[in-house]
Amino acid sequence: MKVILLENIKKLGNVGQKVTVKDGFGRNYLIKKGKALLTTKENIAHYENRKKEIIKKNETEKNNALQVAEKLKGLKLNIKKEIMENGNLYGSVTIKEICSELQTSSNIEIKPEQIELNTNIKSKGEFKFKINLHANVQSEVLIEVSSKD
Repeated sequence: MKVILLENIKKLGNVGQKVTVKDGFGRNYLIKKGKALLTTKENIAHYENRKKEIIKKNETEKNNALQVAEKLKGLKLNIKKEIMENGNLYGSVTIKEICSELQTSSNIEIKPEQIELNTNIKSKGEFKFKINLHANVQSEVLIEVSSKD
């Protein structure tokens, strides 16, 4: 399926590019979420008419993401969990917990799908994770897991 991208998408392309994607990904994600248009004569004409508006919207989103990245720079989150004697957690630190901690400690609202954890956090210590704020803007945050008491 060929689509026209309406925003920059990591590992896929930039605004206005015509790319080929699998049918399910195009239909169920890109088109449904308003991130792309099916490549037809009508949609190409529609895109050309709104091109400046779409590019301006994308630039605004990128600038907002850069401002949030500045706030996140050097940020260290502290999450307190119950820890066993061997240093492992009862359970693990979830992405939802990270989002709520970001909201309460820094007043920054991040969606769970923007967080990229490389490993499950199941022990105390310090861990790094990435936040994808925009297709071209990422931020790295340090998280420290410690005992509740």
